[in-house]
Amino acid sequence: MSQVSKKTLNIRGRLFDLSTPVVMGILNITTDSFYSESRVTTQNEVVDKAGQMIAEGAGIIDIGGYSTRPGAREIDQEEEGDRIESAVESLNKYFPDLVISVDTFRSQVAERGILKGAHIINDVAGGSLDLAMFDTVAALKVPYILMHMRGNPQTMNQMTKYNQLIPDIMSDLQGKVTGLRNRGVTDIVIDPGFGFAKTVAQNFELMKHLSEFSLLSYPVLAGISRKTTIYKTLGISADEALNGTTILNTLALQQGASILRVHDVGPAVEVVKLWMEAGNCMN
Repeated sequence: MSQVSKKTLNIRGRLFDLSTPVVMGILNITTDSFYSESRVTTQNEVVDKAGQMIAEGAGIIDIGGYSTRPGAREIDQEEEGDRIESAVESLNKYFPDLVISVDTFRSQVAERGILKGAHIINDVAGGSLDLAMFDTVAALKVPYILMHMRGNPQTMNQMTKYNQLIPDIMSDLQGKVTGLRNRGVTDIVIDPGFGFAKTVAQNFELMKHLSEFSLLSYPVLAGISRKTTIYKTLGISADEALNGTTILNTLALQQGASILRVHDVGPAVEVVKLWMEAGNCMN
């Protein structure tokens, strides 16, 4: 396989440029996401939080209606879909040029979000929790973020045994890329799944080898923001993990990440700007 050459996504007929890394802001319409500051519950809060992220430089807003933190409470598909639809409607009304991704592993929820005006499907399960997902993505003709995970949010912490961490994850993702391509899906983003069915040590190993996922020939997303790997290693809380997030986001950029998925947009945008300038200085 060749090194990644694809640096655009087709967003409803227009090319979305990833040649400069893009910051994706996390917007959780839930009551139990692991980082409380990312939660919003009313449509006014959705619009206000998104507006703040856009002002700080977010290129994508990622809307989630179901918390995927370890041990998260399960909610039914109808409730999740209602949350997503309402948020997409509000964001389209106030920010018509905004690129919106729908964070869900349920194909029907993804479809509801896209039909309301969202642009990207971000599937933490990489199709493994809903066998209709790949066909849905193909039918909707939208970009798809393919993440590696084992089990589900309730069981993934018990599924961290690998023969060889990086080859096993790569093999799983490669098989799914093939399945997507066979259905005509070509706008794919690879997310190796920091924190999903991986221990703290495995997450650091994943960061060390993140550049290898570019061998799949698609852009790579890094989602390490305020996660357990940071705050458990430092003996702090998620609320105190911004500095650690900034450091690991910098490492992710050095390893070739094209998208940083974050809770704190402003600091991540600064990381991208400084990293780009530092790169120019060295050229």
